[in-house]
Amino acid sequence: MRINYHKEYSYHLHRDMEYKVYGHAGKPILVFPTSLGRFYQYEDSGMIQTLSEFIDAGKLQIWACDTLDEETFFSGHWNHEDKVQRHEQYDKYIMQELIPGILHSSKENNGGSDQKILISGCSMGAYYSASFFFRHPHVFDTLIALSGVYSTYYFFGDYMSETVYLNSPLHYLPNLTDDDYLNAYRSSRIILCVGQGAYEDEMLHETRLLQDLLRRKHIPAQIDYWGHDVDHDWPWWNKQIHYYVGGCL
Repeated sequence: MRINYHKEYSYHLHRDMEYKVYGHAGKPILVFPTSLGRFYQYEDSGMIQTLSEFIDAGKLQIWACDTLDEETFFSGHWNHEDKVQRHEQYDKYIMQELIPGILHSSKENNGGSDQKILISGCSMGAYYSASFFFRHPHVFDTLIALSGVYSTYYFFGDYMSETVYLNSPLHYLPNLTDDDYLNAYRSSRIILCVGQGAYEDEMLHETRLLQDLLRRKHIPAQIDYWGHDVDHDWPWWNKQIHYYVGGCL
């Protein structure tokens, strides 16, 4: 398996950012770590090995990125608005720096064919993947979110500003009427999965809210609730990601 490590300066964040790329060709997938996790967490938690048959066959190429959780959603020093404004800088890094590079590399690696990105993550990574997918749907065609929350309530409570609103899908999607966005969602594949075991209560609640919202918006989605023994943990996410990615390729 080809594995490349990158450390690049971000002009939006004014710091170096690290990521790893696994594979040589295939569907591009961008994955986010869990809360306070790093770019190497996906590999360390077995997910790369779980997906290795697709990577080695040239069907899947994975970009595993870093986040800024310690400066944004999980900062213990900044107020809510400072946290979310720092996240806005991270949003620009992902959308204006990392993703253009993914699209360029993926086109080269797939014989000049334009690609759209599968975006995914577990737990906090599921929040990130869903938030980026719904806010910027035109570069993605697939979302696989495992055990996520889909609002900012978990991080900011009842605090709401315009910027927080834009990062809280359960708040802005009910009011979204732009057909360009709605049609982009409807033409994509949306998969939300959550267990019903330990530490999944908040994720279950918000998955059900998002399921109802997508239904009311006539946005097709696959929403799966795994068993009562399925906990909020990597062994189950390994099983789930293999199942869902295999079904998408």
